[in-house]
Parts: sequence; C-alpha cells; structure tokens
Amino acid sequence: MTVLLAMLLDALFGEPKWVWDRIPHPAVLIGRVIGWADKRFNSGGLRRAKGVGLLIALVAGGALAGVVIEALLGPVAVVLVGAILLAQRSLADHVRDVADALRVSLGDGRMMVARIVGRDTAEMDEPAVARAAIESAAENFSDGVIAPLFWFLVAGLPGLIVYKAVNTADSMVGYRTPRHEDFGWAAARFDDLLNWVPARITALLILVVTGKGRWADITADARRHRSPNAGWPEAAFARGLNVALAGPRSYHGSLSDDPFVNPEGKRVIGADEIIAAVRLLWRVWLLVAVLVGLLALF
Repeated sequence: MTVLLAMLLDALFGEPKWVWDRIPHPAVLIGRVIGWADKRFNSGGLRRAKGVGLLIALVAGGALAGVVIEALLGPVAVVLVGAILLAQRSLADHVRDVADALRVSLGDGRMMVARIVGRDTAEMDEPAVARAAIESAAENFSDGVIAPLFWFLVAGLPGLIVYKAVNTADSMVGYRTPRHEDFGWAAARFDDLLNWVPARITALLILVVTGKGRWADITADARRHRSPNAGWPEAAFARGLNVALAGPRSYHGSLSDDPFVNPEGKRVIGADEIIAAVRLLWRVWLLVAVLVGLLALF
C-alpha cells in the first residue's frame, strides 16, 4: 500500500518548486556525490576499476539509506521518499510544457524541448520538436516511473534508492566519451541491467492500454535501437500514437543516421501529438495504479 500512496502523492503534487528551492532534492544530493567522485577519481590509470568502486559505493549507500529510513522513520517516511523519487507528474508537466510552447512559436518549442533532451535543437522543425518530446516521454516514463516502481515493489525503499542512484550515475558519467568511457562503464552497464525488465514491461503496458500495434513489430524496432532498453517504450509509444519516431538526429553537431521507429506512422506532427502522448502517460499510469492496488489487496 505504501507504493500506491507514493504514486498518488507524486501524481497530486509532483515536485513542488517552493520545497526544492529551499532544500536540495535527493537526486541532486546523489548527483553531487557522483560529481565529486568524477572530479576526484576520474583521472590517471585504473579508471574502470575506480568506476566500479563508485558503483559499489552508490549501491551500498543507497541500500543502507533505504534500510535506515524503513527501520527508523517508518511507513510515512517511506511514502514521502517514494513519492519524491517517482517522476510521473513532473514528466507529464515537462512534456506538456513543450506542446504549450510550440503553440506559441517554433522558437519557444525548441527552447522548451532543449530542457528535456540532449540532442541539438537549434535547427529543429516542428515535427522534430514533437518527436523529441514524445521520445523523451516514452523513455523517461520507463526509467523515471516504471523502473523505480518495479524496484520499489521488488526490494522496498532500498531498491528504489539504489535504482535512482545508479540511474543518476548513468545520466552523469555513463557516456562513451574519452573522459567517461572507462569511468562510467560500470554505471552504464548496471543501469542497463536494472532497466532490462522494466523497459519491456513498459512496452507491454502501453500495448495493453492502446491496443495498437503488434508485439513482434515493437520487438523488431526495439532491437534496432542504439540502447538495449529505450527502444521498447519508444516503439510502443510510436504505435500507440500512430507516429514515426527517432530517425536522423543531431548530437553535438554530428548527425546520426538512426532508422525511424514505426516508419509508416505520421511524420508531420506537432503539439496535438505531444498532448496525446501526455494523455497516454496518464492512461498507462492509471493502469499501473490499479495493478499496484490489486497487488496490495491480494
């Protein structure tokens, strides 16, 4: 029942700005630790071993923090921390903001989508802005909502905190760049492992809610994706909304030659399709809430 209450609390309040303007968000604190470790240890030799050490420290520290909170502070604290570490409301709000901005102007849409994606946005046309927003919705629904819920259910608050710590490390150092390819290797690989099951569950939930597409087609598109996990929710979203996603994208001035996901879907898309993606986020969230509630009862 604590998981369901955390879901409801997150859905109602999200991340109140007035709170996090005054105290640091737990994810920010985790990020500071990772940033300090990156500066302190990511140099010289044995970078991969140092990265493994960082991962072990994050897992041990996250598990210990969860155990202490559960044992000493009780279920109310577990619900509050769980709600803070889930991201449904904030994800839906950020994606909706892109649609609202795009309706004002293309420039506003580019500026807003740049806040939630890592690709180049300066030359995007309207369909590219919409695709980026929808892809962000799909991928972040998997690793910001479903995966944390999965590990919360499987291993309680320690599982949730460990997942968030590893996912934050992957987002900060898990890149194949000269600086981070070795140091971030362990975090990236472990994040892939922790997201393997949740990514596929996310795709299945989307398919159940929309009733659109075939599992075989989702599987085929997901396996062509550069990520072992992100392609699953992206492929399911593409079919659920009947849009083409991915395709060529620019990162740091270099154009990638990625294939389209659901290439038969609509390619001329805009704010309306982004809003449809937000609605789909909430429809799948509702199904998950019902399932979690039934699990709590039985």
